[in-house]
Amino acid sequence: MDEPVAEVVEEVEEDVVEEKLELVEEEENTAATPEEFLENFDWHKYEQGIEEVEEEKLKAFEAALEGTVGFVTEREVIEGTVIRKTEREAIIDINSKSEGVISLNEFRYNPNLAVGDTVEVLVDKREDITGQLVLSHKKARVIKAWDRVNAAHESGEVVNGFVKCRTRGGMIVDVFGIEAFLPGSQIDVKPIRDYDQYVEKTMEFKVVKINHEFKNVVVSHKALIEADIELQKKEIIGKLEKGQVLEGVVKNITSYGVFVDLGGVDGLVHITDLSWSRINHPSEILELDQKLNVVILDFDDQKTRIQLGLKQLSAHPWDALNADLKVGDKVNGKVVVIADYGAFIEVSEGVEGLVHVSEMSWSTHLRSAQDFVKVGDEVEAVVLTLDREDRKMSLGIKQLHPDPWTDITKKYPVGSTHEGIVRNYTNFGVFVELEEGIDGLVYISDLSWTKKVKHPSDFTAIGDKLSVQVLELDVEGRKLNLGHKQTQDNPWDAHEATYAIDSVHTGTVKETTDKGAIVTLEEGVDAFVPGRHMSKEDGSKLVKGDTAEFKILEFNKEYRRIVISHSAIFRAEEQKNIKAAARKSQDADKPTLGDANDALQALKDKMDGKA
Repeated sequence: MDEPVAEVVEEVEEDVVEEKLELVEEEENTAATPEEFLENFDWHKYEQGIEEVEEEKLKAFEAALEGTVGFVTEREVIEGTVIRKTEREAIIDINSKSEGVISLNEFRYNPNLAVGDTVEVLVDKREDITGQLVLSHKKARVIKAWDRVNAAHESGEVVNGFVKCRTRGGMIVDVFGIEAFLPGSQIDVKPIRDYDQYVEKTMEFKVVKINHEFKNVVVSHKALIEADIELQKKEIIGKLEKGQVLEGVVKNITSYGVFVDLGGVDGLVHITDLSWSRINHPSEILELDQKLNVVILDFDDQKTRIQLGLKQLSAHPWDALNADLKVGDKVNGKVVVIADYGAFIEVSEGVEGLVHVSEMSWSTHLRSAQDFVKVGDEVEAVVLTLDREDRKMSLGIKQLHPDPWTDITKKYPVGSTHEGIVRNYTNFGVFVELEEGIDGLVYISDLSWTKKVKHPSDFTAIGDKLSVQVLELDVEGRKLNLGHKQTQDNPWDAHEATYAIDSVHTGTVKETTDKGAIVTLEEGVDAFVPGRHMSKEDGSKLVKGDTAEFKILEFNKEYRRIVISHSAIFRAEEQKNIKAAARKSQDADKPTLGDANDALQALKDKMDGKA
């Protein structure tokens, strides 16, 4: 023990001894009353087991100890030196009578801790029950942490932090012993796909926000990167020129293009500038983090929006197109796009030709391109037009087959009968396909001799086979006029004799209208009954489903029209009866010979005076 300390201790002990002797002498010389005994009783000695030392003497004792080798104060933060490391602990020397032991878990933020490093520690206890000095690095960091964090925030100092774990929206980072939040957006300048790669790593950060009320700290690693990138960005932007080729890294891929990082400056390669060939999505030819060369196509005045190109680094496919290719040549290609008006065929990489739907089939009845080809089909076509300057090409598929109209007059002369397939119909008729490329129209009036067809769908359906006769042929206009009823005998020739005027026939009311009714007669012939001719003999009207006798009032073979009457049947009988009655009445009014003799006799009697 140092001499000054020993002297103080001896002096304190001598004073204590003298005081005890004085107290004993006083107790022996005077007998104290109960009141005096209680007033002078040493309560501290009674409770603590030792006599109380004056505060001034204790302070003098502590002051004498200060500065001496090996003296430390509990709860004090001091610096120590790592003098040895084990697998689990670090031995710290604080220049005291013994060393302290600290678990390496308290140094997780600093995995590079080495012997000889200076660290801050808190003197937790000068001696534990075993006489060991107890130190804590973690507590020392917490005590100093807020001061350091605030200082780092104000000065912009770069601090080291240990990434402890992932959390919702980011990471938890140990900075000076304080748990700080690192948002996912502040980890890097580019999107992070794997957060786990940063866990249990020590990184550099900047303190960007402190909430003193809730003791929250927000740090950023991105801010450090941006500072370096900003310098690079200014340098790059200052040198940008159209046509300049730069190296970049694919930063993001979208459906409309690819964002490329040029070293702090982002540019967009639109999907149409990625490849001379058509692609559905940029991911077909590029991937994230891929390095590539791009050319600057354009940028705005501030050079913040940069348009880049990839396909422009290679020659245009049209320039490499076979120089011998000409109109009329056959080419092979793949269907890459289909639209309602046609299909685009890629005949070589980046070179496409359009096959219009009208060039897919000789048929004049146009259909959709999907009826002929689909995407991915390998097809053969004929070059119809070729414009190398405007880089346009039109192709045809139907030209691979002979034009069916070439010998149309021999195959389908007027008056010939054929069988075709109903492909479509309109309000005025039916389109019938005789063969691929040969369509004809059957007007609604040429469908049936007997039926009155309101719409072609009432008579036939698409896909049905139909017998037709060629009525007219226009080779130049590529038109055929066909008829279906002409393939059958005209029943109206026979009907003319059957349904003579005033002849009577049995029929059934098929349907009624405002003007009358349609009646089906024998042999399925429809006739018309005007409303005034639908009255029955009892005064009621015919209704749908009624069967009765009808008289033919009118027959027109040309217009296939028959007008009939039910009322005329009983009205004609009534007229006949009326005429017979009239004649009988006239006969009854004529004088007979007997009547004349009676008249003469009456006149004679009157003259004779007998009357």
